Amino acid sequence: MAFPTTPLAVQVDLQLGGTWIDVTSDVRLGDRIHIERGRHDEGSRVDPAKCTLTLDNRSGKYSPRNPVSPYYGLLGRNTPIRVSVPGASAYLDVPGTTGGRATTPDAPVLRITGDLDVRVDLDGLWSLPIDEQYHEVISRYDNSTGEQRSWRLMVGNAFLFLEWSADGTGATFRSIGSTQAVQPTQAGRMALRATLDVDNGTGGHTVRFYTAASTSGPWTQLGDAVVTAGATSIHPGTAPLVIGDNTLVPAVSTLPLHVLRAEVRAGIDGSAVATPDFTVQAPGASSFSDSSGRTWTIADGAEITNRVARFIGEVAAWPPRRDVSGTDVFVPVQAAGIMRRLGQGAAPLQSTLRRSIPSGQPLAYWPLEDERGASQAYSPLPGVNPLEVTAIEFGADSDLAGSQPLPVLRTGARFHGVVPAPSTPLTVWQINFLYRAATVPAQTSRLLTWKTSGTAATWVLDVGALSGTSMHLYALDAAGNTVLDAVEPANLFAGGWHQMLIRVTQVGANLQFLVQWFAVGSQSSWSVSGTAPGTIGALTEIDTQLGDLLDGMALGHLAVFGSAADVYSHADNAFEGDRPNQRITRLCREEGVAALTLGEIDGEVALGAQRPATFLALLQEAAETDNGVLAEHRDSIALWYRPGYLTYNQRPTITLDFGAGDVAPPLELVDDDQAVRNDVTITRSGGSSARAVDTTSRLSVQMPPAGVGRYDEAVTLSLHRDGQLPDIAGWRLHLGTWDGARYPSVRLDLAAAPRLIPAALRIDLRDRITITGLPPADGPTTADLIVEGYTETLGLYDWDLTLNCSPAGGWNVAVLDDPVCGRADTSGSQLAAGATATATTLSIATTTGPLWSTDPAEYPVDVLIVGERVTITALTGTTSPQTATAVRSVNGVTKPLPAAADVRLWQPAITAL
Repeated sequence: MAFPTTPLAVQVDLQLGGTWIDVTSDVRLGDRIHIERGRHDEGSRVDPAKCTLTLDNRSGKYSPRNPVSPYYGLLGRNTPIRVSVPGASAYLDVPGTTGGRATTPDAPVLRITGDLDVRVDLDGLWSLPIDEQYHEVISRYDNSTGEQRSWRLMVGNAFLFLEWSADGTGATFRSIGSTQAVQPTQAGRMALRATLDVDNGTGGHTVRFYTAASTSGPWTQLGDAVVTAGATSIHPGTAPLVIGDNTLVPAVSTLPLHVLRAEVRAGIDGSAVATPDFTVQAPGASSFSDSSGRTWTIADGAEITNRVARFIGEVAAWPPRRDVSGTDVFVPVQAAGIMRRLGQGAAPLQSTLRRSIPSGQPLAYWPLEDERGASQAYSPLPGVNPLEVTAIEFGADSDLAGSQPLPVLRTGARFHGVVPAPSTPLTVWQINFLYRAATVPAQTSRLLTWKTSGTAATWVLDVGALSGTSMHLYALDAAGNTVLDAVEPANLFAGGWHQMLIRVTQVGANLQFLVQWFAVGSQSSWSVSGTAPGTIGALTEIDTQLGDLLDGMALGHLAVFGSAADVYSHADNAFEGDRPNQRITRLCREEGVAALTLGEIDGEVALGAQRPATFLALLQEAAETDNGVLAEHRDSIALWYRPGYLTYNQRPTITLDFGAGDVAPPLELVDDDQAVRNDVTITRSGGSSARAVDTTSRLSVQMPPAGVGRYDEAVTLSLHRDGQLPDIAGWRLHLGTWDGARYPSVRLDLAAAPRLIPAALRIDLRDRITITGLPPADGPTTADLIVEGYTETLGLYDWDLTLNCSPAGGWNVAVLDDPVCGRADTSGSQLAAGATATATTLSIATTTGPLWSTDPAEYPVDVLIVGERVTITALTGTTSPQTATAVRSVNGVTKPLPAAADVRLWQPAITAL
């Protein structure tokens, strides 16, 4: 028997010593478990997830300072906790950690050399990251114990990749990616498929990718077929077949995956040689045989389970409590998602250059971001002394996006710094710095001098009028003899921030030099290069008396490298133009925080410069600019980002029938002004502004009854260009004046309606839900809502899920050639004459703009007339008014329609961002 006839099989686990330990027997379910996630009633920002429960502590095991507790030394601050419930079927849980996998040994039938067909059925596909890395899904691949590369299916930046080798070596390795990213589904489940036709009959080979709701199909091709000249083959190899992390490919990681089924076929739609079906396995099974005779083993943290996580977070404190008698001892646990910890006591992150440059492992680095009163330039590298400076005005220039304020040189400027010796002989050394000069000096001026232990002991870089305006590089040996002398026009030297790169490489018996300068945020560059006999040695010090004509030049982020490093690019302009997925993923990688998301970056809003701020504030800034959602991932200790565009035109995750009792009381329609914004000003951080005002709609700035009065807001966002401002302001105005039914709270009593459990388990933040069969007296009989957050209560025999919702209609946007979302609204139309409640012929007058189309191909189309949804099936007439044939009361509203009533499309085409 199942819930609610039997108790709800809630499970609570603590991660102790790296292992999840089931502590359910100590949880007082009579006190219930309470979970909160997302926004509260359209709050402005997602709060950290919360979970409260009570643990029986009469044994003392949950007292961290109790030395006889079995968990002594393991239980502490921010101990991971997980709450789960049983799902509809079992699956393979691949945790995304090293070695987590299901594997079957090599067998002759797996040694496919011809056409290949690979299919994997995944659940919870929101876990695909946009992180510029490749992740294993399923593979027969071994490049660590021998040349046994066969094939593998990978995911990278939400694109699929099929890779193979013809002879097992890297020399014949091929990698083909899908031309389109994997698109999410509200169901969260998707089957992925890749096929390789090794000889397509036209002198080439073809790779195709597909998606489907399950491995049963039907399959939809993902992007275009990729055709490459020449036939190919697959190395048969001896590698095992692995789902998840293939430990024989140590340089590649896997993803957190929920795998339902997989198939490997010899030939496209050919015979199946491996068919693991995890849905029919017993939870906890460590080995099984599939229908093709393959024996599978579950290893290293992966498991077959039917558990569905409802909360994963951290317990910051274990407060012991007892009743007045002292006999009842318990711990009230208050767990939270990782956003709570990430937001506490956090210092602002440093500038993007200050964060990026150390990753290149410089020998010496001086950011020169010191405060105005500084008399030396600090180095963040151990063992590197401060840069000695004279006549330098610190903190005087704040215009470089990727940096904190930098110094400006004054007459007599000088700096000197010692570069520590490298641990091994160098074959290349490099100097980088950033500068801004208004003009090229009228006379030759010293820009940089440095010394080395090589043939060219002293190097000098001058700029100015040597012969015209020139960049002059020369080097002298220890005796003062010229080793090299190169002159190049100083084109593009001045006029903005530039990066200077000086690189010297040992090539045989010669040293090869390159001086190159780049305009920050541009592809423009210029260079001088050449060779000279000698050895490069090691760079030992920078000792420069700068030319007086460089007075007023700004300079910063001086670094010396023992390799050809490239760590300034993009960091110098603070990653302007990032999309939120890119910025969130990069920042999380830099901070060691797991982050998961899905989507294509092309659908996201381009961001402005990443300025110094706290880690969490930067992530939230990116999400807010994109109208996205930043929250914790529900199935792992990770952050989770849902881009704003993925809220557009969704299918409902669940459809609730009010008349059938799917919605528990109370369900209350609220017509208030909480979300109304009819006068919106958007400012680009560091830029201009745009304003959008609604002066005509029911929620306009006009005083009632023409509108509701003025509700203004001013928001500053991190936008890439000022040109984005009008669209952003218009979109926010559109959402703020969307006149949709608002049901702020929708309660599901899953004990009373257990039929809803499978679909309810899939509801996540920003999903769309639909309620049908609503009382006509309250308005529309169907409500379309977006889930902004939820509260969940779990007990022995009760399970409540209360959804915090907002209207969904504002997120329905135009789709080209779509019969519903692809129609532009009328500029102005009204009824030319009144109509009875049952009249099926309507007279429509056009007051502004073109007439309605009379093309039969354009119909049927739904319109809204004073609250009634009407379907027009045909329309005639070449002048206004025109005659429409109509189906009435489509939304259950039955009423006479007055003359001059406004006529609008039920679903007008709204341009997305």
